[in-house]
Amino acid sequence: MAKKLASFGKMLLRRVPVADSQVETQFTRCLTTMDLFALGVGATLGAGVYVLSGEVAREKAGPAIVLCYLIAALSSILAGLCFAEFGARVPKAGSAYVYCYVSVGEIWAFIIGWNLILSYVIGTASVARAWSFTFDNLVGQAVSQFFKSYMPIKVPGNLMSEYPDPFAVLLIVLLTALLSFGVSESALVGKIFTGVNVSVLGFVFISGMVRGDWANWSLSVDSFINTTNITDPEVIKKEFGSGGFVPFGLSGVLAGAATCFYAFVGFECIASAEALDPMRSIPISIVASLLCCFIAYFGVSTALTLMMPYHLLNVKTPLPEAFDYVNWGNARYAVAAGSLCALSTSLLGSMFPLPRVIQAMAEDGLIFRFLSQMNEKTKTPLRATVISGAVAAAMAFLFDLDILVDLMSIGTLLAYTLVAVCVLVLRYQPGHVDDSLPMEIMTEGTGDFHLDQKEEAMRHPPGEKFTPALLFLPRSDSPTITSGNIVHGATTFILVLITLLCLVLSVCWDGLLMGDLSVAAGCAAVTLLSFLCLLIIWRQPQSRETLSFKVPLLPGLPVVSIFVNICLMMQLSQTTWIQFVAWMALGFIIYFAYGIRNSSANSGGADPSS
Repeated sequence: MAKKLASFGKMLLRRVPVADSQVETQFTRCLTTMDLFALGVGATLGAGVYVLSGEVAREKAGPAIVLCYLIAALSSILAGLCFAEFGARVPKAGSAYVYCYVSVGEIWAFIIGWNLILSYVIGTASVARAWSFTFDNLVGQAVSQFFKSYMPIKVPGNLMSEYPDPFAVLLIVLLTALLSFGVSESALVGKIFTGVNVSVLGFVFISGMVRGDWANWSLSVDSFINTTNITDPEVIKKEFGSGGFVPFGLSGVLAGAATCFYAFVGFECIASAEALDPMRSIPISIVASLLCCFIAYFGVSTALTLMMPYHLLNVKTPLPEAFDYVNWGNARYAVAAGSLCALSTSLLGSMFPLPRVIQAMAEDGLIFRFLSQMNEKTKTPLRATVISGAVAAAMAFLFDLDILVDLMSIGTLLAYTLVAVCVLVLRYQPGHVDDSLPMEIMTEGTGDFHLDQKEEAMRHPPGEKFTPALLFLPRSDSPTITSGNIVHGATTFILVLITLLCLVLSVCWDGLLMGDLSVAAGCAAVTLLSFLCLLIIWRQPQSRETLSFKVPLLPGLPVVSIFVNICLMMQLSQTTWIQFVAWMALGFIIYFAYGIRNSSANSGGADPSS
C-alpha cells in the first residue's frame, strides 16, 4: 500500500525537462521587447481603469481606491517579478503552466494551467461585456433597454445578467477570427489601440488635476444628506460609509484591493507570447508594463474621485459621468473613444494567451489532445482558439461584469501564489531545470539510468545525513538534495501558516482591533512560526545558476507575495469560493480521469505526436 501511494505521489510530481529539441516552439517567434510591452500594457489597461474604478470607489473604498490600486499593484508586481524569473529560467516562451511543469511537477502545473484558463475565459467575457456597456452608454442605453424589454433574464439570486448581450458575443467572435489569422496582425492592432488609450488616460489625469476638488476626499455626513434624499445617519453610514478619505475602513480597502486586483490581470499574457528572445524580453516587458499600468491606474482613480464625490459615481460608466459633473460634457466622447480602444486591447490580451495555454496542456495530454492541433498556414492553435472563444462568448452572453470579476481574481491569485512558491523552491534546488537529473532525484525515481561521479555526489554528498543542525547550519555552500528537501518542507509549512493567519485576520479582524487577547496571541504565534520557517529557508544555500533575471531579496519577497495574494483571496465572498471549488472539482475530474493516464510524462501514456 505504501509503495502504491509513493508511486502515485511520484506521478503527480513528475516533470518534463526542457531538452534542446523542446526549446523551439511550434509558434512563429516574431515579437520584440516593445511588442511584448505594448501587449502587456494593452492587456492590463482595460476594464479596470474605465469601469471597475467606479464600482470600487462607490461601493467599497471611496477615495481610498488609490490605496486599493496600490495594494493590488504590490501583489501584481511581486507576482510579475516571479514570472520574470521563470521567463529567464526556462529558455522558451510559455505561460506559468509551462514554467511550472518543467520545474516543480505535473499536478501543480495542472492547477496553475486550469486556473489560468478560468482567468482568461472570464477576462475575455467580462471585458467584452464592459465594451458593450461603454458603447451602450454612448447611444443612451438604447441597446440595454431594448434587450431588457424583449429578452429579459429573470434568475433568482442575481446569478445571471438582467438581459443577454449579443453585442459582446459579436465582439468575441470577431476577435476569435482575428487571432486565427496570426500573431503579427493581432500585435499591430493592439499597439495602435494602446497608443490611443494611453493618450486618453493622460488627458483624464490632467483634467482631474485641473477640474478636481480636494474637498471630495473629505466628505462628511452633511454632504451626503445635501446630495441625496437620505436623512437617516444609520442608512447613510451603511450606504456611503463614514465619509473622509477612507469611508469604509480598512476592511473596505482590502475588499476593494481584492477586486482591483482584476485590473492588473493580463500582464502574464507576455509569458505566453512568441518572443524573439524570451529570456531577455519577457522579464523586461513584464516589469515595465506593470509599472506603467500602476501609474495609469493611480492617476486616473485620483482624477475620478477628485472630479466627482465617490457616492455619486456611476458604477458602469464612471468617467463619462464625471466629465458631465464638471461641465466638460464633450470630453465624454474622447473618453469613450479611449475606453473602447482600451477595452479592445484588453480583450485581445485576455483572449491571446487562452488558446495557447489550452494548446500546451492538450499537447502534454493533461486535457483532451485534439485541442492541440495547429493550423499549418497561420501557426495558431485553431481548435483551441475557436472552442475557447465559444465558451467566453457564452459567458458574455449570460453573465454580468460584477458576477465574473471576483471569480477571475481568485483563480489568478491562486496561480500567482503557486508561481511564487515555485520560484522560492527552485532557487534552493541543485541542478538546472533543463536537466532530467533533478526530476529523477527529487522524485527518487527507480528507473535504470547511469550516475556519473558528479551526479552521485549530488545525490549523496559527503556527510549529508540529515540532522536538526542542518536547518540552520548547512554543511555545503551549494544546494544539495537534503537542503532542497528542507526548503520544500519549510515552504509547505509556511504556506499553511500564512493561509491560517490570513483566514484568522479575515474572520477575526474586528476582535483583533477590540483587543481580543486570544486572537492576538494566536496571530503572534503563527507569525513567529512563519518567521522561523523563513529563517530556515534563508540559511540554506541558493543555486548559483546564472540567469538574466532573478527575483531580489529572497526568500522574503516571494513570501510577501504569497501573503498578499492569500490575504486578498480571503477578502472574496463565500459565493465566489463556492464557484471556485466547483471549477477546481471539474478540473480534477478531467485530470484524474484522463490527464494522469494520457500525460506525455507518463511512460505508458499516449504518443505526444498523436
